[in-house]
Amino acid sequence: MINQETYISDLKSKFNSYFPISDKSWSLIEENIKFQTVKKDEIILKEGQISRKTYFVCKGAVRAFCTDINGNSYNKNLFLEGNFAGSKVSAIQKTPSTFTLEALEDSVLISINYNKYQELIFSNDDLKNFYIAYLERNWIIEKEKREVSIVLENATIRYLKFIEQYPNVDKRIPLQHIASHLGITPTQLSRIRKDLKKEQSQHM
Repeated sequence: MINQETYISDLKSKFNSYFPISDKSWSLIEENIKFQTVKKDEIILKEGQISRKTYFVCKGAVRAFCTDINGNSYNKNLFLEGNFAGSKVSAIQKTPSTFTLEALEDSVLISINYNKYQELIFSNDDLKNFYIAYLERNWIIEKEKREVSIVLENATIRYLKFIEQYPNVDKRIPLQHIASHLGITPTQLSRIRKDLKKEQSQHM
């Protein structure tokens, strides 16, 4: 059994954190959402498929990864509890997704059909304002911060910020996925973790 009421409440809080949503608009969103449980390693969206849904991660972890012609995979993003996941470009342009979405843990997702989602956004001002605020924060502000961080901050600082944002994530997700997300090799991440442990033991 999944605690649907709690997860719906989490989704509503997420919407409201960007812009206050009226009860009327929230009812329209609620009417159109579906719960989906996925197992660890299950593919949610395959590279080459057209994305028709947007997801909210209620519980668990999902990665977006690209695969090169030699079969090597590179993590584009990690989505943990409280994050929206999906291929926006594919859903908006109706083009094949350039990456795959895969569950890294048994996960609970809320999905909504993207066409219906857009229809609700464009016909309700509060949802439109939410969408603008969401795009500004995630696709402009956070994206720029991440780009600057990769250029200016060393890997240790990036790792510490990631762990601060998602405590215990290193116990849940294989380290190679975290390394790929941070733009470093698993060997570099291993070294960073070893150095941090050494520093901690010296200060004890």
